[in-house]
Amino acid sequence: MNEILTTFGQLIEEKNWKILKNELKNLEPVQIAELIGELEKPDQLVAFRLLSRQSAKETFQHLSLDDQEDIIEGLAANSVRLTSLLNDLDPDDRTAFFEELPGAVSQRLVQMLSREEREIATRLLGYPEESIGRLMTPEYVAVKPYHTIQQVLDTIRKFGHDSETLNVIYIVDDSGRLIDDVRIKEIILAEPNQIISEITDNRFVALNAYDDQEVAVKVFQDHDRVALPVVDTAGTLVGIVTFDDMMDVAEEESTEDFQKFGGTEGLDVSYTKTSLYELVKKRAGWLILLFLGEMLTASAMSYFEVEISKAVVLALFIPLIISSGGNSGSQAASLIIRSLAIGELKLRNWWYVMRKEILSGLTLGTALGIIGFTRIFIWQHTGLGDYGEFWVWVAISVAVSLIFVVLWGTLSGSMIPLILKRCKLDPATASAPFVATLVDVTGLIIYFSIAALFLGGKLL
Repeated sequence: MNEILTTFGQLIEEKNWKILKNELKNLEPVQIAELIGELEKPDQLVAFRLLSRQSAKETFQHLSLDDQEDIIEGLAANSVRLTSLLNDLDPDDRTAFFEELPGAVSQRLVQMLSREEREIATRLLGYPEESIGRLMTPEYVAVKPYHTIQQVLDTIRKFGHDSETLNVIYIVDDSGRLIDDVRIKEIILAEPNQIISEITDNRFVALNAYDDQEVAVKVFQDHDRVALPVVDTAGTLVGIVTFDDMMDVAEEESTEDFQKFGGTEGLDVSYTKTSLYELVKKRAGWLILLFLGEMLTASAMSYFEVEISKAVVLALFIPLIISSGGNSGSQAASLIIRSLAIGELKLRNWWYVMRKEILSGLTLGTALGIIGFTRIFIWQHTGLGDYGEFWVWVAISVAVSLIFVVLWGTLSGSMIPLILKRCKLDPATASAPFVATLVDVTGLIIYFSIAALFLGGKLL
């Protein structure tokens, strides 16, 4: 790709448009999109203008949102080329693009569409945000149950070039209600004079246009389909959703969950398109909340100020204790949130999760406790540190504290996402910083309580 990029850069610099256009013809749309993404903005538009109408349509669908917006902005001066591009885009891809634009901009672009395409765009944009209706395309092939296989094949030849996919043909009654779907393989292998209803079993999977897009992702995963029909509340076939659209939704959901887990609100647009004000706004809320939480840590330390003054050695191990608890909590939270996201765990599995995390917490805590005890033992006997005459009890306090703090961290990290889901909140908001802050505060209480138990009458 670097060699191709260098070659294209030279051709653009030399303004050798004829050779550049021929070179673009030899590349697949996905390669052209990758190439355009690497070019400077002015050069992106130059390369895109040299594409044929069909190639421009297919390439545009592979571009990132940022590059799509740059292309649209660059084509704004050429309304004919822009109108042609918008009309040629697949309805579902066009709707997804319009959704990411400011309302005023998307409405202006909708008005540039032909009457037929404008009606389709308006209908798709009329469905609730994040609904399956926004993803579907009305471009599919549907036949009646009384059609012969030959008639079905004739219909496919007539309308198939406009269809999003031909892997599946849909059977509808005279009122448009979905009856079944049939794979193209079964149609090809059937006899020409056979009635299509004879090879149907009336068993099909369909999505509701008003369902959330995450529902579609789960259904696609469960049924391993390349396309699924979309029906309205009356069962009428209104469109189809394809696997590539679901891949985009899954990526967006993963990105949003990842951002939330990092302790920030999900960005509405890409990082590069997010203004400084929006970026600060999205991150400030969580930072302030976490800061207030950490203030409780300071309060907890001041509560144990007398103990710390009597046994300063205890303060040396505070970072060790609370970081171990926070890390174990973050680990557990990330595992549970991901398992919930892919449907591997359900709310009813809470007891299974708790049992497993108790054992995990105890095992991990014991391992860290042994390491902590060994560390104090070695430092004490090699002169690297002096923990006083009661160093054994200090070591025991640290070891036992690690066991219970790590146990508490794993339980907190695993249970909080489940509790949030039970309250119908996004489990991803149980971010790593949130869990770590919670365990920091409670970990101090656990540590000093255990230290008081073992060191009472000795150092305390």
